[in-house]
Amino acid sequence: MKKEFTKMQQIERSLITTYKKTIWSKFVKAINEYQLIKDGDKIAVCISGGKDSFVLAKCMQELLRHGRNNFELVFLVMNPGYSNQNRELIIENAKLMGIPIQMFESPIFTVVADVGGNPCYLCARMRRGYLYKEAQQLGCNKIALGHHFDDVIETTLMNMLYSGEVKTMMPKLKSLNFKPMELIRPLYMVKEKDILAFKDYNKLMFLQCACLMTEKIANDNVDSKRQEMKKLIQNFRKINPHIDRNIFQSMHNINLDTVLGTRTNGNVKSFLDNY
Repeated sequence: MKKEFTKMQQIERSLITTYKKTIWSKFVKAINEYQLIKDGDKIAVCISGGKDSFVLAKCMQELLRHGRNNFELVFLVMNPGYSNQNRELIIENAKLMGIPIQMFESPIFTVVADVGGNPCYLCARMRRGYLYKEAQQLGCNKIALGHHFDDVIETTLMNMLYSGEVKTMMPKLKSLNFKPMELIRPLYMVKEKDILAFKDYNKLMFLQCACLMTEKIANDNVDSKRQEMKKLIQNFRKINPHIDRNIFQSMHNINLDTVLGTRTNGNVKSFLDNY
């Protein structure tokens, strides 16, 4: 007699079977290669309600269940002012996926409501601060965010094209304001298209963007530089399907013999210094 699986069990099985190569193995590889988790860690997995953070949460949960590391997890949801409908969707998805979330409130949407132009940068910084603070109060030494491979290469290009510097999104960071907290990004090697495929395969519905400012930004024609990068990378992939991987790998393989200058901790160095 064929065994019947619950929806949660189906989701868990698909992660380590159907999506073992594209999601699970790359998730584990990033953790090992960048040494993201150590024995004794207590990690707050930050869930925004979107596809990326929920897939991250499930991966972390499975790693704790079947992995070799002795660590703890807290699944942290910050409510910055979601509508009741969006708040309930997050709670329902957490139940469906078997993720025991802890939710706390913050006034972020209210605070950024009167910010001129594009408030996304301020919102992101405030979110990070509230998450660090809450996680620290819960005894965590790390927070985990759901940034993925595409976020990394988009950030790399955005910095080159708009900031005039070679800089990327790091797989882990030490917090400057909440020492000795760290931020880790375990989905660093996982492509967005595979997260979308996992979502569709399991017939899951997550928040797209629950920000109250999104509609206002769209009406004001404020363009998103990140959306520009997404389109640019899509065009690159049409030219050569390996271009995205080459962008990613280039940040692991910078040849300092052939750059004009570097900057470390504010100290600028020119190639002429050692010419």
